[in-house]
Amino acid sequence: MSHALDAASLDQLFRTARSYNAFSGEVSDDTLRQLYDLLKFGPTQANTTPARFVFVKSAEAKAKLGPALDEGNYAKTMAAPVTVIIGRDEDFHEKLPFLFPHTDAKAWFDGPRENRFKPALRNASLQAGYLIVAARALGLDAGPMTGFNAAKVDEAFFAGTAIKSDILVNLGHGDPASIFPRSPRLGFDEAARIL
Repeated sequence: MSHALDAASLDQLFRTARSYNAFSGEVSDDTLRQLYDLLKFGPTQANTTPARFVFVKSAEAKAKLGPALDEGNYAKTMAAPVTVIIGRDEDFHEKLPFLFPHTDAKAWFDGPRENRFKPALRNASLQAGYLIVAARALGLDAGPMTGFNAAKVDEAFFAGTAIKSDILVNLGHGDPASIFPRSPRLGFDEAARIL
């Protein structure tokens, strides 16, 4: 039976966690494997799991990524221990006979690739959120961003595939001096209803 996490865990995952603009430290390959092994269990529609992840760590890989970054994201991304490129596989349905074997879910998504855009984007976006929460659970901080030229990222990292980039996430140990005061959030009555 599931139980509620303690207050310290909820703080680490949500209440005191922040999106950082500067990072330090090292992130081991083993930690990145642990990160994926957590986020892969987050639910997606029919277990489509369309997100694909490129963990950019080396100087060579950062040099490939650099030209695609908006000016405001360049320095912090080059300095981050790891930048994750999260893309969506628009031919994700090809893996459904393995991922969702109890029915012919592949047939639900057959046809023109543009018809798979929405489910690929929606479910890869869910997986991006899982990545951030999993990173926080492992003691890392995250800095998600969309300020980049997706066509350049796709050319550099996904050429010849059905994968399109959606979001970048810097990972490491966040520098508290790099964040602004927390912005307000809507209260329950402004954002939600119970019917």
